[in-house]
Amino acid sequence: MLTLVEVEPPHPGAGEVRVKVEAVGINPFDAKIFRGKQTSTPHSIELPSGIASDFAGVVDELGEGVSEIELGDAVFGSRAFNAAADFVIIAADRVSPTPDGLPVEQAGSLDTAGRTAWASTASLGLGADDVVLVTAAAGGVGSLAVQLARRTGATVIGSASVDNHDFLRSLGVIPVEYGAGMVEAVRAVAPGGITAALDNHGNGSVEAALELGAPASRINTIADYAAPAAHGVGSVGASGASINDIRELAQMVADSEIVQPIDSLFPIERVSDAYARLLAGHVRGKIVLLT
Repeated sequence: MLTLVEVEPPHPGAGEVRVKVEAVGINPFDAKIFRGKQTSTPHSIELPSGIASDFAGVVDELGEGVSEIELGDAVFGSRAFNAAADFVIIAADRVSPTPDGLPVEQAGSLDTAGRTAWASTASLGLGADDVVLVTAAAGGVGSLAVQLARRTGATVIGSASVDNHDFLRSLGVIPVEYGAGMVEAVRAVAPGGITAALDNHGNGSVEAALELGAPASRINTIADYAAPAAHGVGSVGASGASINDIRELAQMVADSEIVQPIDSLFPIERVSDAYARLLAGHVRGKIVLLT
């Protein structure tokens, strides 16, 4: 059960800052954790626990020895199971400055999905000769990954619900519907098959990519936890990206070089409704809590 509780305000230690949180991005990972589902990496949390990781806000307190950040700086970052709160305490070297022109709801939902999209796309070494399938292409990770893949010159095919096909076309992506007929749908638009795949969906997507011709070495999944051992595919996620990578991506979004869609906004008091929306599926981009 998700509930709001009152606690004493935290204060930063040496080398830390306190951020007054303004926006919190939620991720499928969060819901898997509090529902006891399998995740890509083993995690155990002691209940009761905080929830969510990604945040954006303003620095309102500095710990001893912090000199590179000033009070009032707008920042964004990620701290696991601590973001959905009025304040986040975090090491000063783990936050990034929010670029001018980047709305707080986008900054607050960028870190995890952005790192994942960046690292997983980079892991495939895509180029202009590639035809890459991206599953869950309209989601928080997928919507960024298709654009990063397009920037390499690759032809990008994205699976999504029909409601999101026009959105994908607007990004220069060839849309196909996910599900039992996905292999045939991809073959219809790419008769020669595919050369690579980014799986953000699971549910047989890796097997479909193999059937469509992608070698295991050029498939990366963040959603099928058995596939790396079963098929020898990659499993590069957020940890594969550096803080400089996410800062570069944030600037791209601020400069409108990359579109970061926001599916819906909820006040933090409606956190349960926000996760219900996430679990309902067919999300376009990110769901964000506002504090």
